[in-house]
Parts: sequence; C-alpha cells; structure tokens
Amino acid sequence: MHRTETVELLCADAWPAVTEDKVGDWRLRAASGFTGRANSALAVGDPGLPVAEALDRVCEFAHAHDIPPVAQAVVGSANERAIEAAGWVPKTDHAAGHLVSVLVGPLGTGADGVSFLPEPSAAWWELAAGTTEPAPAQRHVLTTGEVGYAVAEITAGAVRAAVAGGLLHVSRLAVRPQHRRRGLARALMAATGEWAAGRGATECVLQVAVDNAPALALYEALGFREHHQYRYWVPACEDRSL
Repeated sequence: MHRTETVELLCADAWPAVTEDKVGDWRLRAASGFTGRANSALAVGDPGLPVAEALDRVCEFAHAHDIPPVAQAVVGSANERAIEAAGWVPKTDHAAGHLVSVLVGPLGTGADGVSFLPEPSAAWWELAAGTTEPAPAQRHVLTTGEVGYAVAEITAGAVRAAVAGGLLHVSRLAVRPQHRRRGLARALMAATGEWAAGRGATECVLQVAVDNAPALALYEALGFREHHQYRYWVPACEDRSL
C-alpha cells in the first residue's frame, strides 16, 4: 500500500493546477478558482519553515493569484495539527465538502458499452464539468497529463481517468439522471480500470466527500476502502469573498 504522502502527491500530479510553486515539500496551487484541490496548498511533507511562516507564504501566493488562501492537510497529521495551532479553521463552507475520504481499490474489468474519446467532446464537457465551453483553467486541469475521457452509451455517462505513478486517478464520474440505476457508473469504472492497466496502473484512487453516501456505497461495493481523509483549512480572519 502506498504511503499517505505518496498518494496525495500522485493525486496532485493527476490533477495539475495551472500555476504551482513550493514551500519546501508543500505545493502551492492556483487554477482560477476551479476546484479546491487545484487552488490550495497541499500541506504534506516538510515545508522547510515553521508552519506559521509557511502559511504566510500560502497567503501571499493565494493573494497574488486572486484566490482565497486554503490549505489541504491530511486529517490527524502533524501538519494539520500545526495548521490548527496557527489559528486556521476548517473551511466548512467549501461547496464540495471540506472533509474528504480518499479511497483506494482494485482496477475494474469487464467493461461493456463504454468508449474512450481521443479528446473531450462537448457532451463529455457538459457531463464532467457542467459546461460545453470550458474555461482555460478547466481545460488545463482536466486535460493535462495522461488522461482518458470515457463515455457510456455515447453520452449517457462520463468520467475522467488519469494515470500518475502507477495509480489510476478517477474523477468527474457522472451519469445523466434519466440513465441512472442501469449500471453505467460501474461500467465506467470497469472501463477506466482496463484503460489504466494498459498504461501501467495497478491500483485506483479517488476522492469523495464524507457526506456523499451514495458514492461511498457504490465504491465500497466495488471493493474500495478508505486510505485516509483530508480536510481544507483557511485563516480564521480571512475574507472569503475573494
């Protein structure tokens, strides 16, 4: 099993921000506000500075890129404890859920009715990103790297698959409401597994908000288990309207 820090770094590689910098091992990321993961400091490893000073750097980077300062830290880690001690608080207003379960599981097999597109179509963008005209940051985050764009039954469902360091990172799994409860989510997961196995992946990882019970139930049925959790943190006095 991969170490927690390794999993977080590989997930970050599979979900690249538009702009990145570093403070020691920490990654500072910005992508015009598109997703928390691409617009936060990944606080894993040694920042090379006292954590309070590293958080000042996080704030400086965020303000320079017109995004609110946010730190992503593994729950229960030394970094998270130090971030809390520095006066930061959980970002409970994060739209997608500030507390996230990172799940690992086997690669799926036996896909049927799923195809991979050479590049994302308008229908794929609509399902995966909620728009047929993605902004530059959306294009960068979702299409950079070794990425596959799977669709089920033409455009009934879609998913993003990315391989980084032997891990398949799955995200943006979506099925149109009128096509749900037909096994398309399972078919998409199976297809991504077969696609990723051909590119050297041996295991799958994905991230789900802890309050997303339907998704957690699906992935548990597919053999996934929780590897760890992470949480988003913000300065207590920060103006969150930025």
